[in-house]
Amino acid sequence: MKLIFALPRLVHILFVMLRYGLDELVLSSLHRPFTTRLARILRFGRPLKAPRGERLRLALEQLGPIFVKFGQVLSTRRDLLPADIADELTRLQDRVPPFPSAQAMATIEAALGNHPDVLFASFEREPVASASIAQVHFAVLHDGREVAVKVLRPGMLKVIDQDLELMRMLASMVERLIPDGRRLKPREVVAEFDKHLHDELDLIREASNCSQLRRNFTRPGRRDLLIVPEVMWDYCARPVFTMERMRGAPVSHVERLRETGVDIPALARHGVEIFFIQVFSDGFFHADMHPGNIYVSDAPETLGQYIALDFGIVGSLSEFDKNYLAQNFLAFFRRDYRQVARLHIESGWVPADTREEEFEGAIRACCEPYFDRPLSDISLGQVLMRLFQTSRRFHMEVQPQLVLLQKTLLNVEGLGRQLDPDLDLWKTAKPYLENWMQERVGVKALLRNLQRESEQWAQTLPALPRLVYQRLAHEDTLPTVTQELAALRDAHRRMTRYLGMLTGVLAVLVALIGWLVLGSF
Repeated sequence: MKLIFALPRLVHILFVMLRYGLDELVLSSLHRPFTTRLARILRFGRPLKAPRGERLRLALEQLGPIFVKFGQVLSTRRDLLPADIADELTRLQDRVPPFPSAQAMATIEAALGNHPDVLFASFEREPVASASIAQVHFAVLHDGREVAVKVLRPGMLKVIDQDLELMRMLASMVERLIPDGRRLKPREVVAEFDKHLHDELDLIREASNCSQLRRNFTRPGRRDLLIVPEVMWDYCARPVFTMERMRGAPVSHVERLRETGVDIPALARHGVEIFFIQVFSDGFFHADMHPGNIYVSDAPETLGQYIALDFGIVGSLSEFDKNYLAQNFLAFFRRDYRQVARLHIESGWVPADTREEEFEGAIRACCEPYFDRPLSDISLGQVLMRLFQTSRRFHMEVQPQLVLLQKTLLNVEGLGRQLDPDLDLWKTAKPYLENWMQERVGVKALLRNLQRESEQWAQTLPALPRLVYQRLAHEDTLPTVTQELAALRDAHRRMTRYLGMLTGVLAVLVALIGWLVLGSF
């Protein structure tokens, strides 16, 4: 029934696929003689001169904002996609015409209980930015504070669910028809996209991400690095997110920043430092750090400080993940490939029976070419991506949080090199990682961990004598368990004996029946 209602949309998708020759991409990937001939026949009369990645990008842009979002998420899965397609998908633009201001104001009134003209001292009808999920209006609170109000696009949930249903169907077809379909994990990719998209539809979640990041960067020693807007919680709901208005220049406007007196090389280094603080100190990082979401303050009191915007996608890392990544990076810096292989095996991310020396050789072949170049030419993000691709051959399951980390690292690295082409990311990162590792081992780290656990131990230690007494006074259940196991063993033996006897009787009956049947002939 759902498919019948979605039939017009499906016809439109098929038309766009044919227009941009995506059918030829699918058929040529099947690697069968008849499919190759069929692809040539279907191509007749269609000038498909553009590269396959460009055709895919244009098709997704024509199919609408949900497919654009899907392509953006898909571009992060470089462990699954060919490089030319992944590179082209990163160019997808999430820009759509704004929806009517009357709808935005109606959404605000329904969510917050009052008309925007009552809630705010002033509210700008014309949006300042519009994307597939939401658009932003500037406003002023009654106490004079300037804010930005992000409003969810009406009717998005219904549209998203319809397109997701079609994507699941297409993913199942890809998995069944294309030889590499299972390796590409299309259904898992769609499920991952489903999660990201529904998270972005909850602006309360985005507001909480913003609040956490702001709290992390108001700690001593960090306040001069990154500005995160304050959340106005009284003006937030699931479809509305109100935050402090930020002023600055997009980080990509390098000449404008230079004219205002910003130290561009220092800005590039600070971007790398902010990334490593988020990843290794906090284990909570902004995972959508493309130039459109990062501004730089041009106000005299905060000149040159980064400004973070759009907190719909964030990543988080466990203590295990952080330790693993830090040790891997340091092993790379030292070109200790045996240690990298050992870390992968010990972490359980590759099977325990993987031959360490074989895995080490594969990692060396992956990484050694980079070390023959000047350090300033080495891409740490590319090294990490190649490592994931190499590990896949050894049946490594890439973790979602590491995929987000890889995407963010590539964004940060590209941003840093755009600001300062001579930026040496390895040289900037290595001292930070070494200091971080030193802080996590040794006497200071031990004392800090003991202090962290002291509150829990303060509650547990007084109860230990009582718990020990209860355990000693409790009746020993071992003899009972032993008796029950012996009874089960005897029952199993009896059942086995009965089954053997039954099998023998059945065999005799079959033989007798066969003899009688043959004798009748």
